[in-house]
Amino acid sequence: MTNTLKTYMTRNVPRYTSYPTAPHFSDAIGSEEYARWLSALPPEKPVSLYLHVPYCRELCWYCGCNMKLAKKDAPVAQYAQTLNREISLLAQHLPERMKISHLHWGGGTPTALVPDDLERAMDAVHASFDFTADAELAIESDPRTLTDEMILRIGQLGFTRASFGVQEFDPKVQKAINRIQPPDMVRHSVDGLRAAGVSGINFDLIYGLPHQTVDTLLETIRLCVEMQPDRIALFGYAHVPWMAKKQRLIDEAALPDGDARLQQSQAAAVALVEAGYVAIGLDHFALPSDPMAKAAKEGSLRRNFQGYTTDRAETMLGVGSTSIGRTPSGYVQNLTETGAWARAIEAGVLPVAKGVGLSKDDNLRGHVIERLMCNGEVDLDAAALQAGAPGGWYHMHDAELAILEADGLITRQGGKISVTDHGAPVVRVVAAVFDAYFAAQSARHAVAV
Repeated sequence: MTNTLKTYMTRNVPRYTSYPTAPHFSDAIGSEEYARWLSALPPEKPVSLYLHVPYCRELCWYCGCNMKLAKKDAPVAQYAQTLNREISLLAQHLPERMKISHLHWGGGTPTALVPDDLERAMDAVHASFDFTADAELAIESDPRTLTDEMILRIGQLGFTRASFGVQEFDPKVQKAINRIQPPDMVRHSVDGLRAAGVSGINFDLIYGLPHQTVDTLLETIRLCVEMQPDRIALFGYAHVPWMAKKQRLIDEAALPDGDARLQQSQAAAVALVEAGYVAIGLDHFALPSDPMAKAAKEGSLRRNFQGYTTDRAETMLGVGSTSIGRTPSGYVQNLTETGAWARAIEAGVLPVAKGVGLSKDDNLRGHVIERLMCNGEVDLDAAALQAGAPGGWYHMHDAELAILEADGLITRQGGKISVTDHGAPVVRVVAAVFDAYFAAQSARHAVAV
């Protein structure tokens, strides 16, 4: 690794799961504005639906999510009842009954719900929406608390994909992050879901964890490959204890340094490709037969708050506290505190806390950033033509791009930019060049690698 690349990989940059990024949402956008955006949606176009459950049955110290620890069923059951009411409330603001092309349960841990509550929530969805014939229904799960009854119900409800946070199988690393789940525990869940009819299985892995080494990560990958997940996401651990207080329980002295993080990332990527997975974007891998690998090959890969996705819907409706939604007009985020979220719904008010409207410039820059993140290249002139922007708009960034080119991170040919193999690990740094908000923002972000 060159000293130049080392400098770039320690920069704090956004993950670019949206543009503008979440720190630029404001309370100037509220429920009334969101209601107008919803009513203006073209009813013939399918939407995606994201349902958020902020509860977990176990606490993972590495997690940066806004979650609540639930040892009892009652709070989760009450939350589920309110979630069903929000689904109905949201549908009332749509121009007519609409179709869903992608449905995703995230959290937290959605399987913190009991099976009957999950079924009632899916009944509420079916009461207000239809599904496209090829709709994907996905759910995140924790194998430590996933019961056989829930596995069976997930299959009966028609889910087509399930995700697991494997992270790392080494016992010492698992103890350091408070997530004990032996390989056989994960294998039991995977086998059960496949037997129940869930054909797509996703694994999340993390590098940069305390006490983690290249060897422990490669052994984890070997065990994962034996289970043949269709997709594997390989994330760098984001140590942000100023935001995620539970991360203060992690021994910072046990965290690998920048060189070790890069070595882990690169070794894992090589191992996954050698195992037959296709490298996709910054941090995803998929079997060649998986729709994500096909989307990457076709150039239709997208990026949203779930990371890389095959979801082509222009609108994503967020349901649940803290959930984020997107319409062609802008982004909104629901109230974080579950009590305030529930009170808004009980009052018949969309529980929006903040958001941001999208300007033509936002759409242009968002498209450029997404193509860099998904394809590793972008035609800036074509992007301008598509957005109705002046040709050569990007020349304001020539000085920054020239530095990246000189350092070997990109190549340029007219308005076409391509991220090099050398620059791929820090593609977020390249994307940040086109972020009109980034230079002035005060938000703290995770390091690039």
